[in-house]
Amino acid sequence: MKENMNYGNIDEKKLNAFMLKATEDIASTLSAMLVIIGERLGIYKAMAVSGQPITSEELARKTNTNERLIREWLANQAAGGYISYDPTNRKYSLPPEQAMALADENSPVYLQGAYQAIRSYFKDEDKFVEMFKSGKGLRWGEHHHDLFEGSALFYKPSYVGNLMSSWIPSLEGVEKN
Repeated sequence: MKENMNYGNIDEKKLNAFMLKATEDIASTLSAMLVIIGERLGIYKAMAVSGQPITSEELARKTNTNERLIREWLANQAAGGYISYDPTNRKYSLPPEQAMALADENSPVYLQGAYQAIRSYFKDEDKFVEMFKSGKGLRWGEHHHDLFEGSALFYKPSYVGNLMSSWIPSLEGVEKN
């Protein structure tokens, strides 16, 4: 049975503002998946190692991927500010700041673990739906493994950067060697 919706009076400005916000969220979600793909295929690392502006053809060869899809991936990443595009030579580059966050697993600002953790939420969708229906919680160990791996990868730079230099030395009664 189809239910009739009662919308009342629609404020077009509010509707348009909401539609813009929702569209931005949808675009962010799609771009997040392309960030994950960029990491999985080694695209960011290839760009970082190159250190030079690169064409879609060159990048596809370096990463053993399809040039047309790489071209579309590059366009998305440039539009989102993740990479830079120079229309005069039709080449793309990964700025050093983005390389730190997207290509260097040992960087203190590496973000790829957060994207992997986010991916786990989509894989756990059915579990969340059941949780909302039943009211029962979801144990940490019941999540998709991407949550654990992504969390470890995301927090690794902080652990590596702080464990020996500040956390252990701050403990009382621990000898500093």
